[in-house]
Amino acid sequence: MKTQGILPFIFPVACHTNNVGGSSIFVAVKGMKDDGVNHIPEALSRGARIIVVAHDAHISDEIQCLIQKSQALLLRTDNPRRALAQLSAHALNYPAHALKIIGITGTKGKTTTAFLLAHLLRSAGKKVALLSSVHNMIDAEILPTELTTQHPDYLHVFFDACKKNNIEYVVMETAAQAFSLDRVFDLFFDGVIFTNFSKEHAEFYPNQESYFEAKCQIFAQSKKNAPVFINADDAHYEELKKKCAAAQSFSLRTESLIKGEIISNDWNGLKLKIVLDGKDYQFLCPALLGEFNAYNILAAISMAHRIGIDAETIFKTCISFNGVPGRLELYKLPNGARGIIDKAHNASSFEAVLSALRPLTNKLIVVFGAGGDRDATKRPFMGAIASNYADLVIITSDNPRSEKLATIIGQIMAGIDEQKLNKTIIIENREKAILHAYANSSSGSIIALLGKGPDEYELVSGVKTYFSERSILQSLPIKETL
Repeated sequence: MKTQGILPFIFPVACHTNNVGGSSIFVAVKGMKDDGVNHIPEALSRGARIIVVAHDAHISDEIQCLIQKSQALLLRTDNPRRALAQLSAHALNYPAHALKIIGITGTKGKTTTAFLLAHLLRSAGKKVALLSSVHNMIDAEILPTELTTQHPDYLHVFFDACKKNNIEYVVMETAAQAFSLDRVFDLFFDGVIFTNFSKEHAEFYPNQESYFEAKCQIFAQSKKNAPVFINADDAHYEELKKKCAAAQSFSLRTESLIKGEIISNDWNGLKLKIVLDGKDYQFLCPALLGEFNAYNILAAISMAHRIGIDAETIFKTCISFNGVPGRLELYKLPNGARGIIDKAHNASSFEAVLSALRPLTNKLIVVFGAGGDRDATKRPFMGAIASNYADLVIITSDNPRSEKLATIIGQIMAGIDEQKLNKTIIIENREKAILHAYANSSSGSIIALLGKGPDEYELVSGVKTYFSERSILQSLPIKETL
């Protein structure tokens, strides 16, 4: 069978025709821009023998004839998304039941927390898999991903591969949409971390209350007596405690089960004092910096310790953690400046990253745009925050998708105070924007490239082209001219 690394290309149940093969069940899911019903002919041509559609789905006479000709069975359901999850789990004999799944949700910090927790578990001798927005992993094998939380057909194939490879723990980033779109329907967690909550995803949710409720669904899907950790310093802590009274907390500021204190925060990394097992430990994590990462460290350590990993192992493992691709990813540049690549793409993550970088330099240059077809309400706030912290702001492109780049830039500019426009420039070409930033930097400067993180592409009008900020930074000359 043809495979994508450790996973098969053909799924027993699939919502995308690329994963359909002989005897597959094809579930026609209606998406934001396309309807799976339109792809039934291709699914049949690839060998699908059962087609599942919504009760109210219109099936044309032509498609009806194709179904009959293929001798396929047409089934209707109230909820194709839930049917996709249920059928996928059933077809593979419920592989998630053999695993311990740790779900991590929150507006920011999910990825770093997931990577660090997986590293802690792995270093303690556990067999670990990872589902993240950067990449997925089963033991040591890295698998590509394009979603924070994959569709359920992929998830259960992934869990099946984990089971076959004797994986014990799956550390899983879990987006709000994963609950709203039933990607994790009927999936229950052996541990939960809720990192924080702030404004995001107005393009999907009608209000922030519905976004908050979607994230809180993770509590309802935690197993009885499963450890749950939440951030006691988050503004929504009291609301979260009402949702899950049994939750325990971590904190830098208030008394909590896991209380931390920042000892140092500089280019040598974060050093935290944390009390574990009644003893003071100073945990050094050279790959991470910034107060927001201190919370990610506390979250990961809280869960690891609750699972049973001893303090000494955690101490050694934090030192060996290499960080996360596209999260404060550091490059020392030929002219003595430092380049930082980070996924920050909303107001709260801008505030977290830039407040961490500002004390480390006398010149902070910020290069960013905003993704098209995404939450437009956050754009002026991103502009305001960048201009508050930076000495030079360069506004550029970042996957405009179907939107006009000029419109996106105008919305970012709307948030910048008139008195700060003199340190703001627009360079629509992102590579030229990075080169301009470098030309205006010197030894000790920081160039923060925000938005793309680990992604190496640009999406414009439906066309995806290769674009790598890493390659650009790695090829910078010793001296760059304007």
